[in-house]
Amino acid sequence: MVNFNKEENPNKITLQSKVSLRAGAREQNIEADPHLTREVIEEEKAFRRGILSVRDIIAPASLRVEANYLRLGDKFLRTIFIISYPRYISVGWFAPIINLNVTFDVSMFFYPVKSAIVLKQLKNRVGGLEAQIISDAEKGAARDPLRETALRDIEALRDALTQGTEKFFQFALYITAYAESLEELDRLSDQIEDILGSRLVYSRRVYYQAEQGFNSTMPLGNDELYITFNMNSSPIASSFPFISSELTSDQGILYGINRHNNSLILFDRFSLQNANSVVFATSGAGKSYAIKLEILRSLMLGTEVIVIDPEYEYKHLAEAVGGTYINISLSSENKINPFDLPRSVGGEAKPKDIIRSAVITLKGLARLMLGNLSYDEDSIIDRALLETYAKKDITPDSDLSKIEAPIMSDFEQVLDGMEGGSELALRLRKFTEGTFSGLLNNQTNVEMNNQLVCFSVRDLEDELRPIAIYTIVNYIWNIVRSEMKKRILVIDEAWWMMQHEDSAKFIFALVKRCRKYYLGVTTITQDVNDFLVSPYGQAIVTNSSLQILLKQSPAAIDLVQKTFILTEGEKYLLLECGIGEGIFFAGNKHVAMKVVASYTEDQLITSDPRQLLEIEEAKKEFEENLKAQG
Repeated sequence: MVNFNKEENPNKITLQSKVSLRAGAREQNIEADPHLTREVIEEEKAFRRGILSVRDIIAPASLRVEANYLRLGDKFLRTIFIISYPRYISVGWFAPIINLNVTFDVSMFFYPVKSAIVLKQLKNRVGGLEAQIISDAEKGAARDPLRETALRDIEALRDALTQGTEKFFQFALYITAYAESLEELDRLSDQIEDILGSRLVYSRRVYYQAEQGFNSTMPLGNDELYITFNMNSSPIASSFPFISSELTSDQGILYGINRHNNSLILFDRFSLQNANSVVFATSGAGKSYAIKLEILRSLMLGTEVIVIDPEYEYKHLAEAVGGTYINISLSSENKINPFDLPRSVGGEAKPKDIIRSAVITLKGLARLMLGNLSYDEDSIIDRALLETYAKKDITPDSDLSKIEAPIMSDFEQVLDGMEGGSELALRLRKFTEGTFSGLLNNQTNVEMNNQLVCFSVRDLEDELRPIAIYTIVNYIWNIVRSEMKKRILVIDEAWWMMQHEDSAKFIFALVKRCRKYYLGVTTITQDVNDFLVSPYGQAIVTNSSLQILLKQSPAAIDLVQKTFILTEGEKYLLLECGIGEGIFFAGNKHVAMKVVASYTEDQLITSDPRQLLEIEEAKKEFEENLKAQG
């Protein structure tokens, strides 16, 4: 490297380092010989001309600067800058520009202004406005609404600046559009200016500053135009560009209407990184209605749907589409054995791993049934479960397609015969011989060979619901792992599972692993606080790419806002929206949504008791007419 140092005499240049003039030549000080110095410089220039740099690779072939546009290689580009904003500007006003299907660059520059300086200017402005208003009143002139509005706005801004809730900035916004031809560039520029003008945001095209405008939108952070507008924090925040008002794709089902622009929200949940979704809403906000509509439309596309229904809400839908409705209760004929094993797990898992996984799951069920367990009791149950399977010749060497699974009575007998297990067996006896013996102490006799299968737990006591849902979900998980199909599992009132750590942990594990088996899990809850306070509930939200928020209660809105990082406007939207209205999240995009259904769909999925009563009465009347005619 050659370093030059200019001394007092600017014409004298000293070469501080010693360089080799030729290969193998000895080093010498060439400070006194300007001819040798120029020779070294020329040689270094020649050397650098032969080096390929990143700048050479990314640089365009040519750049031509015109009065109001640039020609960059084969591309035409022009910069548009904002000069004025309206008094009130809504959140997301910049979204139509961001969502344009064209190539452009956007730059925003924020220049903070000290509050003390702004407050002094505002104070002077207030004094002038008040003097003019008083003068007009003394002259008997009609009041001026513009001055009064300006005075109120300035006073509100002064209060906010003084309290520190607002800051003041000079804000610059530039847009550089790219096109293939000058005619296309003019058309695109007109389109951008029309969109901005429709929101009373006035803009101008650069004139004799095309190069400076282009440089200002390069990722260099240089503002060479410096055309700013005075704004406080709130309206500047409304300009934030990383939002989307479009959620329409070529595939998927219709979820609702986009309230921003009345476009359709067509989306395929299986196109995301995972197909899981969460639905949060208060009672009566339309969450079950929205999910039943999704189920109905998913069925038309060939997706299999499994539902855990705590309140008979899906029975009418299941009957209408020819689905299977399975009632799980103490007196029901439908039984599920928690000791069942999957027959196949993609051909990869070994019987040893399948049995170990089943034991871990059954230990979680045992904690729900027996309450908290000590370390000794946990160890005893672990050993007893393995021996229970071994009693039925289910070992790591067994063929799982030919086995008969044990039942709860077998487990109780093994526990009773173990040292230290008699007390546990006594606590378990109410599930084998006592009041709850009709729930878990039988072989499985239900089939899931239908496109829509609903499991109802309405007739179970509250104490047994978490146990039954845990068992049902485990059975469904075994079926899912045995045969890969495109499926959706809907768990309504999922907060039941969040009340117990083991069941919450099980649902979380299911949500994390289901993507590998082409399954999407939908969790629905109205008790948002119970769900989100659980660490597993938070994790389920994180692992769900699709999120639907409908009307929220004031008690839960702060937690919802914190979890989903909502703006103040979105927060109040969820507090004030109507039935079936809310926010639809898909990956990094979200829009305000309204759920809509046709008349026929509404008749199939409604949960309104009045409508259901009218439908039942119409059925009875139709049947009576048939009998009369027969």
